Amino acid sequence: MVDRLVNSEANARRIAMVESCFGSSGQPLNVPGRVLVGEGVLTKMCRKKPKARQFFLFNDILVYGNIMINKKKYNKQHIIPLEEIKLESLEDDGQLRNGWLIRTATKSFAVYAATSTEKQEWMAHINKCIEDLLRKSGKKAVEVHAAVWVPDSEAAVCMHCKKNQFTVLNRRHHCRKCGAVVCGPCSNKRFLLPSQSSKPLRVCLNCYDTLSRAKAQQNNISEHSINKDLKERSGSADSSGEEDSDEDEDSRQNDTTPDQPKFYGMSSAANGSGD
Repeated sequence: MVDRLVNSEANARRIAMVESCFGSSGQPLNVPGRVLVGEGVLTKMCRKKPKARQFFLFNDILVYGNIMINKKKYNKQHIIPLEEIKLESLEDDGQLRNGWLIRTATKSFAVYAATSTEKQEWMAHINKCIEDLLRKSGKKAVEVHAAVWVPDSEAAVCMHCKKNQFTVLNRRHHCRKCGAVVCGPCSNKRFLLPSQSSKPLRVCLNCYDTLSRAKAQQNNISEHSINKDLKERSGSADSSGEEDSDEDEDSRQNDTTPDQPKFYGMSSAANGSGD
């Protein structure tokens, strides 16, 4: 049913409205083939406390932003390609109910709906959009996802050394690999996590040791493979290392009471039978 909306005036009008709500702070969203599937307010578990965020589900991306004015203006737009997303349902825990994890390569976080029905609707529609996108586009789902950060409020002391208490001077830090809340001395190392950033990121000492060992093992394997490959090539007068490497390269590249969410053209997705 989403396909029927691709070239519809209603879809174009909805997307234009989303763009206008973000204003100049947002990116253009009206691209050929894109459909706005649903929208609504979810509570996002942020570093310091839960906060209401406006979410927009398209057939190829998930967009969310801060609510500024009466749910009519938003800023700090975030865009996540659906092929990077993996959902994971959360069990209810006290006041934290109707939640699930949104895992991506660069950032993972928990969100909560107002009711269990809304949770089911959101998860069903997002998963259906991901499934359709992967099937139609040939894209591959991302397999490595960032850790969910432990909220500041859940750690009074460093989760690594279990000793240092956090104060105004002794600040909290988050390990970008495991998401733990740690003190400065227990996170004074940095490591390159390519899926999250092109620059080395802060990690805890445990993760640094684990990552360093894995890198050393990988380097040893790579060095062994290179030496073996060089020996094989040196014995063949017909081989051309430069051409082979080019061919290999080509093959690798191949805070308010939220309104109920609105979904367009996928009314039966929650029951697993959406078109």
